[in-house]
Amino acid sequence: MASEATKTVKTRFVIISDTHTAELRPSNDKSHAYRDPLPSSDVLLHAGDITIAGYISEYESMVDMLSKADAELKIVIAGNHDVTLDEPYYEKIGKRKFHRNMGEDLEVVREMWTGEKAKKAGIVYLEEGVRTFTLSNGARFTIYSSPYQPEFCNFAFPYLRDEDRFNQYAQNPIPDHPKIDIVLTHGPPAGILDQTNRGDKVGCEHLLRAVRRCRPRLHCFGHIHEGWGAQRVDWVQDHSVSLPVDRQQILNNRCAYVNISQDAGDNPAEGTNKPLTFGEETLFVNAAIMDVNYKPVNAPWMVDMDLPIA
Repeated sequence: MASEATKTVKTRFVIISDTHTAELRPSNDKSHAYRDPLPSSDVLLHAGDITIAGYISEYESMVDMLSKADAELKIVIAGNHDVTLDEPYYEKIGKRKFHRNMGEDLEVVREMWTGEKAKKAGIVYLEEGVRTFTLSNGARFTIYSSPYQPEFCNFAFPYLRDEDRFNQYAQNPIPDHPKIDIVLTHGPPAGILDQTNRGDKVGCEHLLRAVRRCRPRLHCFGHIHEGWGAQRVDWVQDHSVSLPVDRQQILNNRCAYVNISQDAGDNPAEGTNKPLTFGEETLFVNAAIMDVNYKPVNAPWMVDMDLPIA
């Protein structure tokens, strides 16, 4: 639904992360929200950890699942478990650590995500950087993506915790507001949906600083399975609220739903259905499907939001 006054159009996103090759549960399995089919959307976002250990057979399964999803555009980044998509890491460490030196064909892996089959299915694999997309509903958005996270158990796409990948002197810094609508990273920013089951907050301080400067409409990530949830941050008031969820409603709808478009209601106490003010607020979503025990018990997230018309 387009708005002539504001020159925006409501656009639907479905967000998943940390699928770790888990196939969708059967449609009649009402005990899991992560079941067939994924909810329909304009854009499907996958925030990495597609697989358990980057095997070609795992990618085949996930490409097949994403190809069947009802979305015009399906944007995917890698995560630390997708070891064969971090080619320098794989040749140096990953092949020996995960595949006993047998090795997967890295050209085949990359072709699966960037070749004609993926393109025909609407799948776009992004590495670190900035891309702009225009949808058939007229919406245009610019996204910053990065599969990197602070070094974790000698897995893929690492950086040292004191390294700043995201600000002024980085190779691919996140641009200032208002250039970015969506940030898609595998790891979380510091203090936002980043707490482990041991109580440690393990998000990246540099990423938080960059997102505070960038102020996107939406920041999606995963990595910390037990951090699943959504949080709305008001940068002006220096205030944040965790969004409540209704488990039964989630199971019925196959997703947790947030409406931050202009036709949302106004529930300031919860922030679940309330228009978002671009430049003043950001919606953060940890969309990890797996829980800490690697069971696919978490739900996809669905977000309706306004985007500028091209």
